[in-house]
Amino acid sequence: MSLEEARKKGGKFLNPIPTHTAGFDKLIPILREYINNKAETVPKQPLGPFKTDTSIYNKQPESGLRITWIGHSSLLIEIDGKRILTDPVWGQRASFLSFMGPKRFFDPPLKLSELPALDAILISHDHYDHLDKETIKYFAGTTIPFFCSKGVGKYLVRWGINSSYITQMDWGDSVMVGRDLIITSTPARHFSGRGIINRNETLWASFVIRGPKHNIFFGADSGWFPGFKEIGDTFGPFDLTMLEIGAYGKYWPDIHMGPDHASNAHLALRGKLMMPIHWGTFNLSTHAWNEAIERLLQYAKEKNIELFIPEPGKPTEVKGPLNSEWWVSSKSQV
Repeated sequence: MSLEEARKKGGKFLNPIPTHTAGFDKLIPILREYINNKAETVPKQPLGPFKTDTSIYNKQPESGLRITWIGHSSLLIEIDGKRILTDPVWGQRASFLSFMGPKRFFDPPLKLSELPALDAILISHDHYDHLDKETIKYFAGTTIPFFCSKGVGKYLVRWGINSSYITQMDWGDSVMVGRDLIITSTPARHFSGRGIINRNETLWASFVIRGPKHNIFFGADSGWFPGFKEIGDTFGPFDLTMLEIGAYGKYWPDIHMGPDHASNAHLALRGKLMMPIHWGTFNLSTHAWNEAIERLLQYAKEKNIELFIPEPGKPTEVKGPLNSEWWVSSKSQV
C-alpha cells in the first residue's frame, strides 16, 4: 500500500496487505499453547527497581536527541528541543481489569507527576498495552497536544482530554509540533480493538518524527510487510528506529515481527541505530521474557546492525551504539 490514507471495508480498517490477526479460529490452539508452555515468561523476581534522575531534564541534551525508556512502547523522546511521550502506559496491568491480566515486570521508573513539560503525546493505536485509561486521565485538563490514529480520539475525549487538543491522523497525514518538527503517520501491519466485538474500527499506525537535526521512526506494533522499505525510501534514512521485538508467536506471525523481522525492518527503513521496544515489560506471549533481546543481539551481529539499548528510566543521549545489558544484571540478581 502507498503512503496514502488507510482503506476501509464495511466500517473496518484494512491492513496494507492481507493479514491474519489470530482471531477466534486460532483461539483453541493459542489457549492450548499457553496452558502447556514451560518458558519463563515472567521473571522469577520483580526487575529493578529503576529510578529516573529527573534533574537531567533541566538541561537540553547536547546531541539534540535523548531517550528515556519507561518500558514497553512508552518512551519520552527529546528531539531537537521538543519532548514527545509515546503510547504512555503507567498502569500495573495491560488489561481492561485492574486485578487480572499481564502485570508489569517493573514499576515505571518515574511518576507521571515527575515528567518534564511535554510538547506532544503520541498514541499509535487503542490496545491496552499502548492506551491506558488511568494514564490518559492524568492529563485531563492540560493543554498538551495529543496526536493519535483515526478513531482513537473518542477514548481520549471520554477520559477527559479536550477535543481541541486532539488531532486524529490517517496514514500519510503530517502535523507540525512547534515551528520545525514534523510528525507523519505511516502504515503498520496490525489490528485494533479494546473488546471482542469492535476489532479494526480504529486505525493503527507507525510514525516518522523529523526535526531540523534528527530523523527517527517510532514503529509501535506491526508485523513485517514490504511497506517498511517504502517508508525508508520516502522518509529515511533514520538516525534511530524504535521497533517492536517482543510478543511474537507462531499463531500470529502477521501482526508482530519478533527480533528477526524487526531487524529486517530496520534495514529496510535505512536506519542507523535500532532501539528494541515492546519487550521486557509485560508477558504478552509464550516466549521467555528475555528471549527477544537475546535473539536480537545475535541477529544484529549477523546483519551488522548497531543497537541502542538503554536502561529503563535512564535518560540516554543517542550518540552511538549502546548496550546497557540491564536485563542480564537484573537476572543475575534473581
